[in-house]
Amino acid sequence: MSLLEVHDLSFYYDDEKVLDSINFTIEPGEFVILTGENGAAKSTLIKNILGLLNPATGRVIYSKLNQFGEKLSIGYVPQNVTSFNAGFPSTVQKLVESGRYPKGRWFKKLDDTDYEHVDRALKSVGMDHLRDRKVGELSGGQKQRINLARTFAMDPDFFVLDEPTTGMDVASRKSFYKLLRHTSKVHGKAILMVTHADNELDGFFDREIRLVREGGTPWSCFSMTSSNAH
Repeated sequence: MSLLEVHDLSFYYDDEKVLDSINFTIEPGEFVILTGENGAAKSTLIKNILGLLNPATGRVIYSKLNQFGEKLSIGYVPQNVTSFNAGFPSTVQKLVESGRYPKGRWFKKLDDTDYEHVDRALKSVGMDHLRDRKVGELSGGQKQRINLARTFAMDPDFFVLDEPTTGMDVASRKSFYKLLRHTSKVHGKAILMVTHADNELDGFFDREIRLVREGGTPWSCFSMTSSNAH
């Protein structure tokens, strides 16, 4: 059972084709990385599959249900989420707690299970010691981490992460990759992660999708290849 199927997707910016004939699937419990050189339209592809951009051709099909027969949930962390200004009033704790509110139920009372998810999410990105800090006071890398924590607190079936390790040091990145591996293999979550650090990820991911240029075509025209991780 595939959670996501992408069939013959292409995309244009004005008259310039930047994605061509993209085909892949994502399965439950699979950790897939999306790679390619700078300018390879990786974020553009992510936005197409999330519905933030409309493909010129092709189809993006999500399963309506997860592998347990429940409604499929998706958690998305965009690239460089650092837009909170110094006056942003929320604390780290409250922002991550907001990941536990179901859509349309913003005033529900959180229970012990919710708080356990929040605590685990904060610890997973090394931000539990800053839970009472105002979000607007954080550095760019710290803001990226709490957005990751908020997504983990949501406990989605399918994680879509665009360069999520921005601002992390090597030790933090390795710890994060282990967390993703655990999340996919132990909890059956699907993960699609955009990254440039594919060498660092050896042994953690299951499959690589690489955007490449076709021979003799402009650099902005891409096709997709995939290979199993070693």
